[in-house]
Amino acid sequence: MKKPLVLFCLFAIFFSSNALAFDYVLWYKQPATDWNEALPVGNGRLGAMVFGSYYRETIQLNEESLWAGYKTEANANAAAYLPEIQKRLINGEIAGAAELSEKYMKSDPLRIRSYQSFGDIYIDFYADRDAVPHVENYRRDLNLETGITTVQYRIGESTFTREVFASAPDNMIVIRLHADKPGQLTFRLSYSREQDATAYPSPAANKALDIQGQIVDLPFKDAGETGRHMKFAGQIRGANKGGTLVVSDNSFYVENADEVIFYFTGATDYNFKELNFDRTIDPAAVCRNILDKADLSNYDVIKERHIREHSAIFCRTSFVLGETTMDFEPTDERLKNVQEGREDLSLIALYFQYGRYLLMNSSRSPGILPANLQGIWNKDMNAPWSSDFHTNINIQMNYWPAEVCNLPETVIPFSNLINALREPGRITARKTYNSAGWTMNHLTDPFGRTAISDGVGWGTFPIASSWLVLHQWEHYLFTRNKAYLKDEAYPSMKEAAEFMLDFLVEDKNGYLVTAPSNSPENRYQLPDGTSFMLTYGATMDVEIIRELLNACLSAGKELNIDATFRKELERAMKKLPPIKIGKRYNTIQEWIEDYEEVEPGHRHISHLFGLYPGTTIRAADKELFAAARRTIERRRKYNEGEVKLGSYTGWSRAWMINFYARLSDGEEAGDNVQKLLAKSTLLNLFDTHPPFQIDGNFGGTAGIAEMLLQSHTDEIHLLPALPSSWGKTGEIKGLCARGGYIVDIKWENGALLQARIISPNDGKYKVRYKEKVKTFSGKGETMIDAQLAAFK
Repeated sequence: MKKPLVLFCLFAIFFSSNALAFDYVLWYKQPATDWNEALPVGNGRLGAMVFGSYYRETIQLNEESLWAGYKTEANANAAAYLPEIQKRLINGEIAGAAELSEKYMKSDPLRIRSYQSFGDIYIDFYADRDAVPHVENYRRDLNLETGITTVQYRIGESTFTREVFASAPDNMIVIRLHADKPGQLTFRLSYSREQDATAYPSPAANKALDIQGQIVDLPFKDAGETGRHMKFAGQIRGANKGGTLVVSDNSFYVENADEVIFYFTGATDYNFKELNFDRTIDPAAVCRNILDKADLSNYDVIKERHIREHSAIFCRTSFVLGETTMDFEPTDERLKNVQEGREDLSLIALYFQYGRYLLMNSSRSPGILPANLQGIWNKDMNAPWSSDFHTNINIQMNYWPAEVCNLPETVIPFSNLINALREPGRITARKTYNSAGWTMNHLTDPFGRTAISDGVGWGTFPIASSWLVLHQWEHYLFTRNKAYLKDEAYPSMKEAAEFMLDFLVEDKNGYLVTAPSNSPENRYQLPDGTSFMLTYGATMDVEIIRELLNACLSAGKELNIDATFRKELERAMKKLPPIKIGKRYNTIQEWIEDYEEVEPGHRHISHLFGLYPGTTIRAADKELFAAARRTIERRRKYNEGEVKLGSYTGWSRAWMINFYARLSDGEEAGDNVQKLLAKSTLLNLFDTHPPFQIDGNFGGTAGIAEMLLQSHTDEIHLLPALPSSWGKTGEIKGLCARGGYIVDIKWENGALLQARIISPNDGKYKVRYKEKVKTFSGKGETMIDAQLAAFK
């Protein structure tokens, strides 16, 4: 009863397209030589990176809440000085405004601390490399459909197999070692961490290691108090068939076994409700309870339960593109061929599904936190950018594929964090911005940071709350869950809008503008040559506010509440400044003034928020639409041309894919998919900033979906940006459109062959293909051909 489950999933996905099961497998002929080649498994709460060595296996571990730092109220008491700062910005006294801001708006502490690795499991098979016999038929792989990474090789007459997976139902990581000949397994498995943890034989469980730790925060500039902070614990239990298994110090010693299975779980004393660690939580007891609940005596049951849960989510969406002959080549060799100029369409399909795999395994129950800058996978004690929740593009990009790619449950930890931030965000709104409602700035952490961070110019981003709550609105648009809208989304949206209504000030032209703010991480130059980040009325701010107020108006009408508040929103909407096309370069202005750009190839393209993920720059406004294209071209000129005044990152390349998809330019979108793989993808298909940053994976997956299906204009638009090179044959199933629709699309020779739309209700909906638009109605399945004629 075990194998048919997986086969059914594969059959359901691939039968109609004659694709093969290995479409969704990353595989290699050699072990990983570093972390960026290792393969990830996760269950939303626990993560592991598996290297696959036959000499010394490394399995690097993560638990989502293991962070340095602590909860602190860091907000600057700047409310009394805000009017003068705003006045100076609007009057063009930028240097004076920046000076006041630096003096009064700095938070204390100014920085946060890092998400940390849980440590490493090492499995030593030999005393040194010279002792390793000849290895044959080596293969390691990651099956995206089952969520299992496997290592297999042959030494002499014996074949050795290792399986590692992170089970969500049983809330643990499972490691199985097996030899096809009896008595062939002899090794040492040990736990180690760079700092702040020890492992020892468990006094409470047979054949078990207990792990105990507490993060010690040492002095770090602007990062607050030192001391012993978050506590954590783990337990590893072992079970052997044949031979012996003993526990000593921090290790298991195995001799002459046939098979050995290890079960690991970890926990901290983090309490999400408190946004802080909680000394009433005993993480060691949490670990014992998790492992006690599982039936560790039956590996096959645990594995089947994991596959059933994992594949039920993953298999909702399938994607077949081009021929699959290249699937017989190892993934790293395929990627290197792409880097040398070869197009590999089925690798694009694999990359798309890998993004879905990474999101579902870094943001869902049993996890409680959203995906961070590295999802859930981080090897460092002080990670790049602290592996934090960056809220000026990065966490938002993490969730761009969630709805359209049929992973709505991944949004729930994100939505829950947004709502949890409202309480500290009210303090930030009041103390720093002299306003009602709630807000935050350009980053946060599990301790609920909403204060300005890293620096005033860099970190002043009070539009962040307005952007975050738009994801809650999107979740409603896709799911049509009115209870979620009423209880979760709308209260947060309304309070973010209340902040904006209070925070906005009139400029010299009578427009309502944000002040202070910035266009994320970018600088402008004044005629005297000085440059600044701090500004007022940045174009991104205006675009986000317009989206937010429109969303609140629609939500209020849906719920039939807040008529008076809706009138306030309508009045404010009329006073927002328009999106401007600058005379300097005939592009969309990034700032309210037509400033010179310090870095015209900057990685952030914030002023095109209205094109994507926003909806205010549309094809119907031909002038803005054309200016958006010119804006992209200018950015690319200074990234890809001879004169480079800027730098691409993986995630900014992914954003380009989405931009071109919205411009209905399949050729440029496809070219940027190719460049994302060729220039910004590591050998394990992780995105690189550099270094590794997971948002590019998610943005790339979202962009591919956006090329094939769009629904932001109240139409279900089929194949809006299909590249000619993708056109010979392709099929995608299980995408989602706003309104709760499930969409399958099949094409051939560059044209739509057929589509299936499953409607959740009896209402009418419009479908577009190229210039043809037709209205359909009725609940259930509708089959559509290239003429938009319903034939079922």
